Amino acid sequence: MYSPDPSIVAKDPLLQPLTIRHVTFRNRIMSTSHACGLEVNGMPDEAYQAYHEEKAKGGLGLSMFGGSSNVDVDSPNIFRQLNVGTDAIIPYLQRFSTRMHRQGAGLMCQITHLGRRGDPYGGDRLPTIAPSPVRETAHRSIPKEMDEYDIDRVVKAYAQAAVHCKEGGLDGIETMASGHLIGQFFSPEMNRRTDRFGGSLENRCRFALMVHEAIRKAVGDDFLVGMRFVVDEGPYGALRFDECVRIALVLKEAGAVDFFNAIYGTMENVPALAEYNMPGMGSPLAPWVEPVGAFRREIGLPVFHAARIADLASARYAVREGKVDMAGMTRAQIADPYIVAKMASGREDEIRPCVGATHCQSQHRPSCLHNPVTGRELTLKHRIPKAEGPARKIVVIGGGPAGLEAARVSAERGHQVSLYEATSDFGGQILIGATGSWRRDLKGIVEWRVAELQRMGASLHANAYMDEQDIVALEPDVVIMATGGLPLVDLEQGAELCANTWDVLTGQVALAGDVLIFDGTGRHPGPLAAERAVEMGARVNYVSIDAMLAEELTYAERVRWKRLFLKHGIRPATETRLVSVRRQDNRLLATLANDVSHEISTVLVDHVVVEQGSIPMAEVYDQLRGSSVNDGVSDLGAMIKAAPQPRPGGAGLELHRIGDAVASRNIHSAMLDALRICSAL
Repeated sequence: MYSPDPSIVAKDPLLQPLTIRHVTFRNRIMSTSHACGLEVNGMPDEAYQAYHEEKAKGGLGLSMFGGSSNVDVDSPNIFRQLNVGTDAIIPYLQRFSTRMHRQGAGLMCQITHLGRRGDPYGGDRLPTIAPSPVRETAHRSIPKEMDEYDIDRVVKAYAQAAVHCKEGGLDGIETMASGHLIGQFFSPEMNRRTDRFGGSLENRCRFALMVHEAIRKAVGDDFLVGMRFVVDEGPYGALRFDECVRIALVLKEAGAVDFFNAIYGTMENVPALAEYNMPGMGSPLAPWVEPVGAFRREIGLPVFHAARIADLASARYAVREGKVDMAGMTRAQIADPYIVAKMASGREDEIRPCVGATHCQSQHRPSCLHNPVTGRELTLKHRIPKAEGPARKIVVIGGGPAGLEAARVSAERGHQVSLYEATSDFGGQILIGATGSWRRDLKGIVEWRVAELQRMGASLHANAYMDEQDIVALEPDVVIMATGGLPLVDLEQGAELCANTWDVLTGQVALAGDVLIFDGTGRHPGPLAAERAVEMGARVNYVSIDAMLAEELTYAERVRWKRLFLKHGIRPATETRLVSVRRQDNRLLATLANDVSHEISTVLVDHVVVEQGSIPMAEVYDQLRGSSVNDGVSDLGAMIKAAPQPRPGGAGLELHRIGDAVASRNIHSAMLDALRICSAL
């Protein structure tokens, strides 16, 4: 339960209550609405509610949920949204609001009609609708121009959805303007009408006023109604700050809104979405607080805001200086839902930082690169409970992300933990990945875990290579092998002539002249090596086995790499494999095969760099298997449930391997292995 220290609460602007109309929120920290990916058939069922409830247990003041929740059938669920257009959602909302209010948090939902941002082939395959038939880039829709029948129908749908939310026990709702149907009417770029809904600013506001008037009439004055509203569409959009302020004042003067949830930039294409709406790693912290603060001064209504407010210092500044009334720390609470509780009890140094990796925006959302519990609250726990029974002696071999997480979780369980890392620094491949121009924040994943292990008194050993005899001599109860892998270079001919990406990123190989980089994974190492090659003065030929650059990454990460490649004039060849390499006249002749045309080509270069992931370092693990009670086998059924592993051999050493010591994957998967095994020890 949330138990704040009154002396801390009294001094911290983030911990002061905020009252809007009849509702008082206990502090100024919120989670803004997002499509978290845990709904079931458009409903917020148990996993969805547990995900949000954990933040309420952690002390936040307000949780918004249901990003882009749809009000009508021609606004389909295309990226895991909720369906608030049916009364079937009411009992789900009633259970949800009861849970959140019991924990002391406010609860609101975002309701919307996507308009042209929908998908004509999604849901019931209905045409998308918009103020004008202007094509939408991101979702490829050419919409039907709305007639007055459509307008009246959608206005009523908004009102009915708001009623569903009120009957569900929520404290309020926000409509979504920017990029969605309401915002499409605001925009002179998307709204080219010549009737009473287009042309002048007042006419372009008419649809929004009708929607909010209908909502207020349906729900009354004892229910909060706000709007997610853009304060400036930036270079990709048509609405500048002054016109956005004028629109907001029209809404305010009509009594249409109780608050604004401010955003910056447009979402009309992927680069704009990644750079402005939802900036991540490589972007400055809290980049839009100043224009949002200027908007708040002009409007005189409560203003919420979230955009990479990833740390408490940024949030405090925004609230203390009157830039915002509520600081949205959405992704920060995906990384650590107990931010408020830790802050309010004097434990800020224990907060798990959001590193801005944007994995929470991936197709696997709400997956957090830094916190594998998020989204799995029904089987895993954010607060690791102490183990029942006597403490066990646990030895972890390897200090990369998997090993650090295994040691941390085991220490939280109350066990005696020793961690051994063969190199001089903890972090493994993270330290390599953090060498890039915009990837340095990854180090936060390592630094937090090392600090937590030191706080809990775990025994940490660097420069400590451990063989089978060394490990057995420690007489451990459990050994966790997190030794990672070695770079894989798998070619028909000439693998020995190639460097791997680790060689380049760790400075073991210097590049000059013409360099061929072959990317066989679509992850970060290939682009990182290309960036490093350019810094060394080399000319880069980039070949990828995938259909697009960095295909395995999130869209925000891809945008970063695409921009960097364009800056340096690198034009990737896609759907092409590196077959072989051989020497020719003191240079290297690389043979390439295109998977689409089946054409074979060659390129003569000075260096070939290969990225194909890694293969496990399994020698010591294989040596230990015979002396373990479980033959080194982790039961997958028990592992998925985070249940205790069976011990078929009775007493003796229990052996498990995790992360890249099993197979080449990413940071999240490595730490999830560790959490599933060690939270049941």
